Amino acid sequence: MLTKIKKFVENLLTAQALKIGKIGLSPNIISILGLILATASGVSFYFWNFNPQFRWAAPLLILASGFCDALDGVVARVTGDESAFGAFLDSLLDRYGEAIIITGIIMGGLSPLIIGILGLTGSLLVSYTRSKAEGYGVKMEGVGLLERPERLIILFIGGIINIFVTDALTWTLTLIVILTHLTVAQRALFFFRKMKS
Repeated sequence: MLTKIKKFVENLLTAQALKIGKIGLSPNIISILGLILATASGVSFYFWNFNPQFRWAAPLLILASGFCDALDGVVARVTGDESAFGAFLDSLLDRYGEAIIITGIIMGGLSPLIIGILGLTGSLLVSYTRSKAEGYGVKMEGVGLLERPERLIILFIGGIINIFVTDALTWTLTLIVILTHLTVAQRALFFFRKMKS
């Protein structure tokens, strides 16, 4: 859904990516940094109720991780450092990062276990349906309501609101549950139609 906006942002980052490439920061290092920031976000959500200082850090670290996710691909493109391994690593670390964030929310007591598990399952299945379909030659980018950029934005907004409104993250993950599983259904239907045509 936000794929076109993501492309626009990536174009804006091109100048910065060239500078980063010149100092020798590789796309894979940026991908790893994104995972570290996502992990820090998950840990901050876990400690949410123990220390108020973590409450602003948790959602802001999601944004920082998302920035790395946008930047690594741009750096790879402008420096000519694109590779199958890099794309695989980026995708793998993205999945880990998102899982850690949602796990932090669950373990921090900010969402019921069942809602968290369903949200995590839906998020992973959205990615799985894309990779599986593209293995059969069916492009899935932009298909469905809730790809990774949208999920990160929703989690960021939910985290900010939860600072002021208790249980906001429960409703945030409930929305993610509904929209991710709807996205999986959309992608399955899209794949079915492509295979029939």
